[in-house]
Amino acid sequence: MTWFRREDNQIVDRGEKTVRTEGLWVKCDHCGQVIWRADLEASLLVCPKCEFHFKMDARARVAMLLEPGYELVDLDLKSTDPLEFTDLKSYKSRLAKAQAATGLNDAVVNALGLLGSHRVVLSVMEYSFIGGSMGAVVGETIARAVDRAHAAREPLIIVAASGGARMMEGIVSLMQLAKISAALARLDEAKVPFISVLTDPTTGGVTASFAMLGDLNVGEPGALIGFAGPRVIEQTIRQKLPEGFQRSEFLLQHGFLDAVVGRKELKSYLSRALDFMRPM
Repeated sequence: MTWFRREDNQIVDRGEKTVRTEGLWVKCDHCGQVIWRADLEASLLVCPKCEFHFKMDARARVAMLLEPGYELVDLDLKSTDPLEFTDLKSYKSRLAKAQAATGLNDAVVNALGLLGSHRVVLSVMEYSFIGGSMGAVVGETIARAVDRAHAAREPLIIVAASGGARMMEGIVSLMQLAKISAALARLDEAKVPFISVLTDPTTGGVTASFAMLGDLNVGEPGALIGFAGPRVIEQTIRQKLPEGFQRSEFLLQHGFLDAVVGRKELKSYLSRALDFMRPM
C-alpha cells in the first residue's frame, strides 16, 4: 500500500496526479457543520444547516446587491500617517499589509449601479482592512457617496462592517463622525432615501454616527451591533448581560432596528423598500 502518501494537507500519487484538499472545506463557527466551499459560496456564505452568516468582503457584497455593469468609484484615496503612529507595529506597515491583503486602498468601496430597477449609490465597508476602522479616507469616501446621492437624487445604501474609529489617526478619525452625519442631514433635507445595512460587527464610532441614521436600519441575522463591546459593558456595570445582548435580533426586539433580513433575501427586500420609498 505505497501508492499514496500524505504530505502537508495533500494526497500525492506516486505517478503525476496531485489532489489538493486544503481550503476546499469550511467549518461553520456556529454549528460545526463541515461545508464544501463551493456550496458555501453558492449560498452567499450562509451556512446551509444553521443559517449562520459568514463575513463577506466588500466587493462580493457589491456584486451581490447590484446588477452587472455597476461602476466602482472613489478608489484612489489613500491614508497617510499624520501622527507617525506606532504601537506594536507602525501604522504605515499596517496600511501596507492591509492593502496587499485586500487589494484596496482602504476599508470601503463605493459603487454606482442598479439594484433591481432602482439606480442607487452604494457604499460598502471592508472589515478585513484593519477591522473596517474609520479613518480620514473611509470618512471622505462615505461622504463622497452621500454627496453623489444628493447631487443625483438617487437613494443611498451603506453597508457597515466596522470596529469603529481608527485610533491610529486620533482626532482626525473622530471628526469623520460629524462629517458624515452632517452630509446625511443635507440628504435628509433633500428627501433622498438612505438605507443603512448593519452587518457583523458594527460597533464604536460607526454605530454612533451614520450606521444608525438610516431612514431604514436593517441588520443581518446574528450581527453584533453596539457601541462598546459586551465584555467592556459587563466589566463597567458589573452585571451579566442578557442572552443575545447586542445581537441584531435583540436590537430589533428593543426598537433599535427596523428589520433583520437574511442575506439571501436582502436584495429583494431593499428593492421592495425602495419601491415604497420612491414609487416608480
